[in-house]
Amino acid sequence: MQNRFLPYLLTLPSLLLAAVVIFWPVWDLIQISTHDVSRFGQLRDFNNFANYAAFLADPDFLAALWRTGLWTVLVVGGALLLSVPVAMILNTDFYGRGIARVIIMLPWAVSLTMTAVVWRWALNGESGMLNSALIGLGLIHENIQWLARAETAFPMQVLIGILVTVPFTTTIFLGGLSSIPDDLYEAAALEGATPLQQFREITFPLLKPFINIAIVLNTIYVFNSFPIIWVMTQGGPANSTDILVTHLYKLAFRIGKLGEASAVSLLMFAILLIFTMIYVRLAMREQRA
Repeated sequence: MQNRFLPYLLTLPSLLLAAVVIFWPVWDLIQISTHDVSRFGQLRDFNNFANYAAFLADPDFLAALWRTGLWTVLVVGGALLLSVPVAMILNTDFYGRGIARVIIMLPWAVSLTMTAVVWRWALNGESGMLNSALIGLGLIHENIQWLARAETAFPMQVLIGILVTVPFTTTIFLGGLSSIPDDLYEAAALEGATPLQQFREITFPLLKPFINIAIVLNTIYVFNSFPIIWVMTQGGPANSTDILVTHLYKLAFRIGKLGEASAVSLLMFAILLIFTMIYVRLAMREQRA
């Protein structure tokens, strides 16, 4: 009997810590989102969920919600597509592989805010490095205002998001590739399997658990990513690059609508929780099958 309850007793401190760190702030958000709140965070009367009705009727919120989904899918999908071949190259044995691995991991060690500041300078419409390089190559003949136009600002932010997500994703895939025995590839080569067939029949199936991990972690990470959008454009021009996390920040700290901001924060938490539960369940069902 004692051994039966021992695992629960050993995990109890961690569960209590998780409850304090996660559920206490969530409870505070629920309180704030269902009450009228002063600009200084003082709770007033219960408002019959008026904060939820207000942000759901806000066209800026709906646009930010759609853009957040697009941002997450494009950045996570692009990072996965780039990271698989990069990881496979870095997993092969070649001269200087250690240095190449360090170089590919370096962006991961740099603060996202610093990365965004550098790219904001590079994409400056008047003296940016990108315009100077393109003019020098004769590809364009006048400066392009990359971050001042909605049709160019958001795509550039997506590309930068992919670049800063690739190192972490590559690290996950390198761990998966290193766990695949070389004997499988040698046997497949003896049977006449082409590299593409080896990837389809050996690499991809055995890499699936690591792909699932990368999708879940990157989705949570990218969905809540704040520095790139905020540092480069602060959601502009005219809120055309806002995602939910920057929209939330503006609601709370620029407009002072703490109740609506708390409601948006709870919605974001619910979206990520539901996505993670559904995806993990589907992945586990597929793995059992």
